[in-house]
Amino acid sequence: MALVVLGELVAVPVAYAREATSEQALTGTPEERLAALGIELPTPPAPVANYVRAVTTGNLVFLAGHGPLKPDGTYVTGKLGKDLTIEEGYEAARFTAIAMLASLKAEIGDLDRVRRIVKVTGMVNSDPAFTQQPKVINGCSDLLVSIFGDQGKHARAAVGMASLPIGIAVEIEMVVEVE
Repeated sequence: MALVVLGELVAVPVAYAREATSEQALTGTPEERLAALGIELPTPPAPVANYVRAVTTGNLVFLAGHGPLKPDGTYVTGKLGKDLTIEEGYEAARFTAIAMLASLKAEIGDLDRVRRIVKVTGMVNSDPAFTQQPKVINGCSDLLVSIFGDQGKHARAAVGMASLPIGIAVEIEMVVEVE
């Protein structure tokens, strides 16, 4: 697995992914935490069908399913357990979290408004024998906790799917409480 840190690819084994979030990443605002981790939010991805990226109702933001958008603008594709390893799936889920944060920021204007990540639903494009979906979706969950601390801890589902749109490796949707 490779993570983008300050524009460079750095190999980080899944076992150490949580340790990759330093104490520095847990201070400051969410935007400062992203910067400390070397993450620059991309332009939010355009919907691929007839829907919107996010809907706000009351103090909840519902983010549509997002895919693993890489920094070069392409998506991570393939089936876990056949084409991709758990580590590659973890990285795909992390890319998906970054894409969702870009859409969230576009919707609410400032990530400081996030009160809590409420729910994450992760769908993993899986070979029938693949059963490690939770380890894959940890790529999203670990990043959210490193950015939002305790407010980033959330309820979650991680399920296997026979296929996903355009062959993407993961699709994740999220519910966020905002101020």
